[in-house]
Amino acid sequence: MQSTAIAFSPSISLSTISRKPTNSLYRFNPISLTPSKKLCFKNGWFSVPTLVPTCSSSKVGSISCSLRPNGWMSSPAPGNQEPELEGVMVRATSVPESLGAAESPKSKSAKDTLVLGILFGLWYLFNIYFNIYNKQVLKVFPYPVTVTLVQFAVGTVLVMIMWTFNLYKRPKISGAQLAAILPLALVHTLGNLFTNMSLGKVAVSFTHTIKAMEPFFSVVLSAMFLGEFPSIWVVSSLLPIVGGVGLASMTEASFNWAGFWSAMASNLTNQSRNVLSKKFMVKKEESLDNITLFSIITIMSFILLAPAAIFMEGVKFTPTYLQSTGLNIRQLYTRSLLAALCFHAYQQVSYMILQRVSPVTHSVGNCVKRVVVIVTSVLFFRTTVTSINALGTGIALAGVFLYSRVKSIKPKTA
Repeated sequence: MQSTAIAFSPSISLSTISRKPTNSLYRFNPISLTPSKKLCFKNGWFSVPTLVPTCSSSKVGSISCSLRPNGWMSSPAPGNQEPELEGVMVRATSVPESLGAAESPKSKSAKDTLVLGILFGLWYLFNIYFNIYNKQVLKVFPYPVTVTLVQFAVGTVLVMIMWTFNLYKRPKISGAQLAAILPLALVHTLGNLFTNMSLGKVAVSFTHTIKAMEPFFSVVLSAMFLGEFPSIWVVSSLLPIVGGVGLASMTEASFNWAGFWSAMASNLTNQSRNVLSKKFMVKKEESLDNITLFSIITIMSFILLAPAAIFMEGVKFTPTYLQSTGLNIRQLYTRSLLAALCFHAYQQVSYMILQRVSPVTHSVGNCVKRVVVIVTSVLFFRTTVTSINALGTGIALAGVFLYSRVKSIKPKTA
């Protein structure tokens, strides 16, 4: 028994052939297949010479059908002559996506929302544990430069593992790009160092209350170096931030000037990083995504801080030195490692979220994260909080939320 072949190509319609009716009636129905594929039906309907099938009028391609002793033959449309082949030759357009098993927009949207919700949850969770473990380490080991160096060292190892096993593509960096990234790595290093210095001096909740003033420094630095002057609404949103931080500072039980100015310096350096990104990295960093840029900055920060840590604090993290101070070495190493892992993880997840949402949404999420960290740290460390102190913190965080909303308002163009 001979086989029948079916092939497909675009833009033709099926013609109907009328024959005398017989006892058996066969119809050729449209088949959903992709172009340029051939199907052979052995022992199928079309190779039986005694049967006279009819073709339906569904438009799946242009074909003229004729009966031969050995089955169906297709003859091309005039002007498109092709060699005769045995079997049925069908030419059809590609199948519409609606006929396939494509995922519906609603299902895709629900899946994206779920993934985004998980990322936000991880962002908050890693940040909470980082602040708890980091504070526990700094309480018994008051060497913030060494602690910061350990965090960058662990991050560097994680980046190397990620690149070595192709978990994330290793970038090709030019010398010009490294030179442009260097200032960002420097202020990133200082920002995290000042944060750890503040956490070692005052309560976690107070450090994060002061860090709520980041929008203030962002506006000032953008006006000074980028010529981006704020609207009246942005300026108005800064007033509750400054007032709330001032109110919280006056009533903070753990207040000291070293912790206060370290947190303020952290604000200044972190927002300097954002300004430098806009000013110097517009062209040179186009080929780098956020996660790759963060990975490179982590490695450069480790290289920059290592000699400074040894010069300022000496080699203080060896088992010999820690044992001489009477510290629980295993507990200190474990908490330091967990703090470093959470430090790198929460920043990595933060950049993953930033790739999925707008900067305004990310800013609102960061504001909520600060609230969560403050509340959990107060509960975990049982920090003494007066009503005035809580009011000041609440006003400052409300101002941050208001700032993130008014920043999304685009000025009307004439």
